[in-house]
Amino acid sequence: MEARDILKRPVITERSSELMAEKKYTFEVDVRANKTQVKDAVEAIFDVKVEKVNIMNYKGKFKRVGKFGGYTNKRRKAIVKLAADSKEIEIFDI
Repeated sequence: MEARDILKRPVITERSSELMAEKKYTFEVDVRANKTQVKDAVEAIFDVKVEKVNIMNYKGKFKRVGKFGGYTNKRRKAIVKLAADSKEIEIFDI
């Protein structure tokens, strides 16, 4: 898997914005990616030094439309902590 295939998109919420002050960034990642692949992808794309990676799995929720039911897509979220001497990731161009 290529680095751009592993990282899908940044997760921008109020909680993840607060974590950016601690140099922790949240990304939605491919469900097949492991911690080492996420670390290598972030280091390659953003040219930073990663200290730690935490990964969470989310099951798909059951949704109904009329008599038809199905599940939403399962997803995987990674919180990446950068090293103290690393530069910050510029997600927004302000």
